[in-house]
Amino acid sequence: MANVKFFSGNPLPLEMHKTRTVQKLTLLPVEQRRDAMLDAGCNTFLLQNRDVFLDMLTDSGTNAMSDKQVAAMMQADDSYAGSETFVRLQDACTHMFGTKFLLPAHQGRACENILAEAFVSEGSVVPMNFHFTTTKAHITRKGGSVEEILIDEGLNINSTHPFKGDIDMAKLEELVAKVGAENIPFVRIEAGTNLIGGQPVSMENFRAVSAFCRSKGIRFVIDASLLCDNLYFIKTREEACKDMDLVEITRELGCLADIIYFSARKLGCARGGAIVTNNRTMFEAMREFVPLFEGFLTYGGMSVREMEAMAVGLYESLDMDFIMQAPQFIQAFSDELQAKGVPVVTPAGGLGCHVNASAFLPHLDQSQYIAGALAAAVFVASGVRGMERGTMSEQREPDGTERFAEMELLRLALPKRVFSLSQIKYAADRLAWLFENRSLIGGLRYVEEPQIMRFFFGRLEPVGDWMDKLVAAFRRDFGDSL
Repeated sequence: MANVKFFSGNPLPLEMHKTRTVQKLTLLPVEQRRDAMLDAGCNTFLLQNRDVFLDMLTDSGTNAMSDKQVAAMMQADDSYAGSETFVRLQDACTHMFGTKFLLPAHQGRACENILAEAFVSEGSVVPMNFHFTTTKAHITRKGGSVEEILIDEGLNINSTHPFKGDIDMAKLEELVAKVGAENIPFVRIEAGTNLIGGQPVSMENFRAVSAFCRSKGIRFVIDASLLCDNLYFIKTREEACKDMDLVEITRELGCLADIIYFSARKLGCARGGAIVTNNRTMFEAMREFVPLFEGFLTYGGMSVREMEAMAVGLYESLDMDFIMQAPQFIQAFSDELQAKGVPVVTPAGGLGCHVNASAFLPHLDQSQYIAGALAAAVFVASGVRGMERGTMSEQREPDGTERFAEMELLRLALPKRVFSLSQIKYAADRLAWLFENRSLIGGLRYVEEPQIMRFFFGRLEPVGDWMDKLVAAFRRDFGDSL
């Protein structure tokens, strides 16, 4: 890792790359931003990108590719079977995780579908540090259930714990004793945990979970989609791993887990996904579902050009100069907001900066979709598109009652190599203004509510005329500024 000190004593995150291709951005006037938000049903997923200034919705498929990735796309072998592109991707996965077998899939949730089809059945219980929306949906669709066994500190929004994504070993032992190892198709760790602020998992916890699972004959699965950031935190926060290089860490994970899967839209900065394993029996149990749901075994529903970019991206994910930038930018964003009094999740994790919407809008009830309301307000105030990570992202209980989320967060994702510090400072400035005017922000209510994945395409409306009041306050304070 590049060790660059600043003479001024005021260090800033330093990009170890230069920008060679750019995309023009447009910042609409505040009135048009309000209208666009209303047209989108107050759901940031339904905004048109032409209306968005800074797109911090997600880092999934939005990371910037390197010049080497773009160049690699030109050598793609588009043979239906026996493709050299597949061989190059398999070699990259083997280099990273030390695994023998590769099953390609078009993205992470496709891998989850294959895992569920192969191993989950009616009555199954899947323990995990914390659920992700698609993971849980695939498991429950097959008649299984999810049990979250995160350490208690993981749900403490303001904390100094360096690894809030760890599994609580006592909870895991108690759960296995209660339901029986035979009813657990696998234990899953998400590295790091998306819905609680991108919080990482320690190598110590990976080792403990692996040893326990093997003693009980239970499969151990790692979701490595957010592994880049987690690697950085293991390397910089875990004393026992500071002298390990990144390949040593990833190959140990490959030995500890029975199965690793990932979305290359995150890990690898391309558009695809994969399942890797050293276990032939598990590989064969999953293999038949690739041609059934995805495509042939050598492309799995992906473009071969994306596979070439993905292979190069995996090698680049083992470069500390690359993986350090996103966590450092997220830390800088978090520090900037805290300095302005805006409540955020601490310590800063991976994926993006997470604003504590409940503390931002204490006058709103969870039934009014606090994080969704804040996401809508942030877009009106700034043109920045974030993602609700709260009750909107949950599904209702079978009896139709609302399942309130453990946290109401607004995630402002920072895709890798995309935003500048000045853009981050702009976003922080508008959030600080919005925090000063937070009493103007009201709640939301559904007008179109899908039963599954409602946060993707459900439509809501403001409760009252609070968006108009917010626009009026913006004009009062910013005049004719955008």
